[in-house]
Amino acid sequence: MATLKVAPALAAGCAAILKPSELASVTCLELGEICREVGFPPGVLNILTGLGPEAGAPLASHPDVDKIAFTGSSVTGSKVMTAAAQNVKPVTLELGEKSPIVVFDDVDIDKAAEWALFGCFWTNGQIVMAT
Repeated sequence: MATLKVAPALAAGCAAILKPSELASVTCLELGEICREVGFPPGVLNILTGLGPEAGAPLASHPDVDKIAFTGSSVTGSKVMTAAAQNVKPVTLELGEKSPIVVFDDVDIDKAAEWALFGCFWTNGQIVMAT
């Protein structure tokens, strides 16, 4: 999920700050370590851990941050958008909902249920586009 946001910024020649969820930051820290190991210059990819109010909110409202991309709850997304609006910076939000699926009536319903469950819980449910 993190690379969906970070990779385009880095490919465009921008530095990036990645603030992962405080509940699941290990993979983002590992991404930072891999980038360091392959020779990214210091400061190109920065991983900022911490709670939303103490780490995320100041990041969203900081005047030197040019763009915000956020994935999470609608409540937090509203706060991110409000903070970013103070400096009129662009915001991309992926909010709420999780793993929608459409099952048509001409399928094997048992197989559809099996794959829907697999898709939702394959990574312990920690992926927005699971199904």
